[in-house]
Amino acid sequence: MGAVLLWVWIAVVVVALIILVAAAAPLAGRLGALHRAVLKLQRRQTEAMKLQEKAVVLEQTVAELEGKIAAIAARSERR
Repeated sequence: MGAVLLWVWIAVVVVALIILVAAAAPLAGRLGALHRAVLKLQRRQTEAMKLQEKAVVLEQTVAELEGKIAAIAARSERR
């Protein structure tokens, strides 16, 4: 009786492992897609940071040009 009970428990564990593997297999397949998505997001974040830096430089350039325009306008009004 004890040996039969042992085999029943072994069968239950084996079936549980089979179910676990069957459930985990599709998830493992999705890991590759998730990894690619993470890499794509990291690339886009890097690009966004570079664009932000360029925007700051552009804002500074515009501010300098506005200052020069204001100075030229002030000089032309004095004449």
